[in-house]
Amino acid sequence: MKKRKTFIFTNKRNSNRAVMAVVLGTISLAAVGTVVFLAYRGRGEAAGRYAFAGLLSAFYSLVGLALGFATMFDKKYFKLFPVLGVLLNGAALVCVGLIFYLGLPG
Repeated sequence: MKKRKTFIFTNKRNSNRAVMAVVLGTISLAAVGTVVFLAYRGRGEAAGRYAFAGLLSAFYSLVGLALGFATMFDKKYFKLFPVLGVLLNGAALVCVGLIFYLGLPG
């Protein structure tokens, strides 16, 4: 099979930090979804390990947001992964914050 000729009109590339931000956002959202599902299945009784998973998810989201914002404004990288990382981590952080806010007694 003959190799096709390709043309590269830019020297931009994807940032490893932005890809890591997307991975951290996906892990955070999956952890939040799993915690919510397990608490729902347990009829609202959430163990202490669920709160720890929520805090760990919030920490991952904050790190992912920092990585996403660090590469979003850099001109030498493509914008897809930094924006996607910021959106995923922002959504996970909002979900964790909402869960902790609604779970407060009061």
